[in-house]
This record gives sequence, C-alpha cells and structure tokens, in this order.
Amino acid sequence: MKPLDPRLLRYARSARAYMAFLVAAGMATTILAVVQCCATAAALAQLVSRGGSSAGLGLPLGLVAGAFAGRALVGYAQEAAGHRAALRTIAQLRGRVLDSAADRGQRWLADGKTSSTVTLATEGLDALEPYFVRFLPQLILTCLATPATLAAVVWLDWISAVAILVCLPLIPIFMVLVGKMTQAYSNERLRAMQRLGSQLLDLLAGLSTLKGLGRESAPRKRVKDLGDSYARTTMKTLYVAFLSGAVLEFLATVSTALVAVEVGLRMVGGDLDFFSGLAIIMLTPECFKPLREVGAQFHASADGVAAAENAFDMLENEGETEASRKAEAPGKAASNLPCPDLAVSPVVFDRLSVASPGRATVAPFDLTASIEPGKVTVFRGRSGAGKSTAAAVVLGLVSPTSGSARIGRTPIERISKESLWRQISWVPQRPAILPGTVLENMGCPLGGELERAASVTGFDDVVACLSDGWNTRIGHGGVGLSVGQRQRLALARALVKPRPFVLLDEPSAHLDAASEELVARAVRELRATGHTVLAVAHRSALIEEADAVIDVAARSDVPERSQALEEAEAAESDATSPTGGSQ
Repeated sequence: MKPLDPRLLRYARSARAYMAFLVAAGMATTILAVVQCCATAAALAQLVSRGGSSAGLGLPLGLVAGAFAGRALVGYAQEAAGHRAALRTIAQLRGRVLDSAADRGQRWLADGKTSSTVTLATEGLDALEPYFVRFLPQLILTCLATPATLAAVVWLDWISAVAILVCLPLIPIFMVLVGKMTQAYSNERLRAMQRLGSQLLDLLAGLSTLKGLGRESAPRKRVKDLGDSYARTTMKTLYVAFLSGAVLEFLATVSTALVAVEVGLRMVGGDLDFFSGLAIIMLTPECFKPLREVGAQFHASADGVAAAENAFDMLENEGETEASRKAEAPGKAASNLPCPDLAVSPVVFDRLSVASPGRATVAPFDLTASIEPGKVTVFRGRSGAGKSTAAAVVLGLVSPTSGSARIGRTPIERISKESLWRQISWVPQRPAILPGTVLENMGCPLGGELERAASVTGFDDVVACLSDGWNTRIGHGGVGLSVGQRQRLALARALVKPRPFVLLDEPSAHLDAASEELVARAVRELRATGHTVLAVAHRSALIEEADAVIDVAARSDVPERSQALEEAEAAESDATSPTGGSQ
C-alpha cells in the first residue's frame, strides 16, 4: 500500500474526516513549533544582550509556555482521534471484506478462502491501528511542518536553509530503501499468520472427527512448524525495524549537527546574529523530526498496511464474483429487484448447469424442473450430483454457469438477496448455532408457537432431557448437543414462524429411524399449512413424503474420468459430513 493510498479514503469513509482533522492539527502543530522556537531564541537573546536581566522576558516566555501547552493539547487530541478513527475504519473495512466474501458465494469460500478471510478480517485488519495513530499523523506533519519550518529558516538565513536542503534528502532515500525491505518482511509475516490461522480453524472445525478417529495429536508437528515460521518472520520484521530506526536517527542527528556547526562558525565570524543562529539551531530538528518519525513509525504500521492492501485487492476484485459477473453482463440489470411472492410463484430451472471451480465437473448438469408452490419437492441424486448446489442457486448464493433459474418470470440472480431471504426458511446440513442458551438460539420467547414447533419436531423431548431445559447453555456450533439434537433444534427454529418457502438440506442425514420420522412429520405439518417445501434427500422417508421428486445429475467434462470423479466426490462428501449420534 502507498503511504497514503486513495483506496483507503474510498473504502473507509471514516478516514476522510480524520484526514481533514490531521491537516488542521498539523497546521496548528507547525505554527506552534515555529512560535516556540522563535520565542525561546528571543528570550535567550534578550537575556544575553542585557547581561542576565529578566526585564521584558514576560512576553516571549509566555509565548513559549503557551506554545508548549498548545502542542501537548493538539497531540492528545490527535492521538484520541486516531484511536477512534482507527476503530471505525477497521470496522468499515471488516464489514466490506465480509460483504465481499458473502457476495462471492459459498463456492469461493469453499475453495480454501474461508480461513484466510477470517484471519484477514480479524488479526490482520486489527494491526491497522498503528497506521492511524502513529504513522499517518507523522506523514501529514511531514507534508506541512517540514516545508513550513524550512520557510521560517529561509526567512532567518537562506544559507542555513541551503545546508538543510542538502542534508534533507538523505532521510527519505534511506527510508525508501529500508521501507521496501520491511514491507517484504511484513507481507511474509501476514502470509505466515494466515497459514497458521487457517490451520487452526480447520483443526477446530474437524476436531470432533479427529478425536473420533484417534488422530487429534497427529497435526501437532504441523501447527508447531507454522508457529515457528510465524515467530521467525515476526523477529525478522522487528530486527529490520530496530535497525532502520537506528539508521534514521543517526542520519537526522548528523544532519542537525552539520547545520549547527555551520551556524556556529558563522556566528563566531559575525556573519549571523545570536537570535537568528539560535532559532535556526532549534528549528533544524523540527525539520528533520517528522521525516525521521515517518520512517520509524512505518515499521510499527507495516503489518496493518500489508493487511489493508490485501483487503483492497479483495474489494477491487469483486467483479470476479459470480453475482458481479451476472450484474455486469450486457443486458443484465443489477440484483435489486423485489422477490415475487413465493407462496404463489413457482421456482423454475431451465437447463440449469453449474460448473465446479477447479474441477472438470458440472453439477448439476442440464437441470430442468419446477418447484410448485404449496407442494413438497425433493432433490434426489447420488453424492456430488449437485443437489445442494441447486438449492444454493435458489438461495441466490450460486449463479448458474448456463441455463437459468427464476421465480415466476424473474431470474433469481436479479432479485435482491435481502428480499429473497425474507421469504425463505433454510435448514442447512450444518445449522448455525451460537454460544448461549437453547432458548436464545430459537430466536423467540417461550409460548404456544415455540412449544408447537418443538412438539412437531420432537425437540421437546430433547429439552426435557437437558439439565436446565430451555435455559441450558450450549457452545459454539451446538457443543453440548448431539448431531441429531442440533438438527432437531434447527428444524424447530424453522417451524416456529415458517416463511412461505422452506428449504431443508439433508435434514435427515445422520439421524436414526425415529428421528427421521419426526422430520417427515414436520414436512407433513408444513404441507398442511400451505408452505412450499424443497428438501435435499437421500433416504426414503422424505422421498415418500414428496409430491414431486426431481432427479439431479452431474456431468464430467472429461468422459473417460467421469466415474472416478463421481467416486471421488462421493468420498469427499462422506469425509466432510459431520459425525455423531442422534437422540
């Protein structure tokens, strides 16, 4: 990222107001610094010229005290504003990154991007705070204070100004050279952090499966190696930061000393008066200080800068998302149309095909079908045939590669997701369950509707077995409940206030026969109340309840490898399915 990247102002509106504040604060700091140095020089010059008499020193000493207090107040306000702006900007960038990831769809996230996106949106962007609090104020101050202070020196003595100009470029030259090295180390550190975070997230997600297979200790060496790699890259970054800080400090000190020697010799020779010489000697460090601080603070913010650059690259490539490609195609309107009423409008697939990214497979392939309102429809097919992908098309999460999917006469990719999702109740294969009580996860207070939904799905029996009933606390992802209990919770939640269209993705997977019958009973309840139900199913209990069964099939783009690909997809589907008992 550039020292001041225009993309920051484009993607984070909070940064714009902060930049305006920094300009005002930088101007105030510059004026106060010049006043403080000149007033101090005037006071000392009067004191020397009058043989130590303090008469007439009130005004210059008052200016010195006022300028000192003013710089302290401006510095405090600047740092406080920096922290607030950093928090707001990080929150805005994090929201933009998460929205971009959601718009790209589940296919993009499933392609190894979930963990890296989580790492970028959390630890990565959090490191952007030093950029706002330390680096950016010094950058603005460099653009304002250095030229203004140099102008004051020119007014006092142009020869000293030329000496400062000769020494001044040394700091930016070394700063650029060291900064490039630091940026490379910071990018490497960010990649190491993303690899470590991705590994840990993947291990946490599959820990129950690893424990079931007795392999929970196997990834230990891999995690240790990634942790050591992250530690090494961090130490390299710190090493370069400390070394470059010492180099910049040395250059600034030598440059100031050269100017001081030049001024001192000319004062001894009588070519420069005491006030001007003293003022120049005090103003010279003020010229070099912002440049020195920019170089030093860049290293403190380098990690956040690298993360912000990754975030900007991700946001600028939003045109590659499936939804964006459809929206930007010739003749296509943006995805902002209201969703037709799903209670009376059919969902129609017309030769729908979706290519699997990174694999020579189209799943589903050439799907032509209609989901009629008020009916129970089941997608049937072997593992990897594209049943869940076809359901994701209905949800607007995946766009067709060819063919179309529409509600009534409106293509789904042109419908606003918010408008679409307001009419759909979705029970995925892995329902989202948040840490908290069982009742909090239901999203509604105790009452007749909740009790009815729990009774239909058999979740009331689960609640009766829990230690604190509805107030029993469960962990992230439903820790504390079996897989079957989690599925019942999700079904009951969907039935409390079901929307016109209910989508059930493998609702009876990993359930025993008794629990499967409860799912079938819930489907019958939904049909009796006039809801449209679309279920993805393998097992016969749900298929027998269907008013229509749609066979979904895949096709390999490489015919001779078709069977092998189908077997690999089936094995992958079985390997990634959650395990556990049901009750």
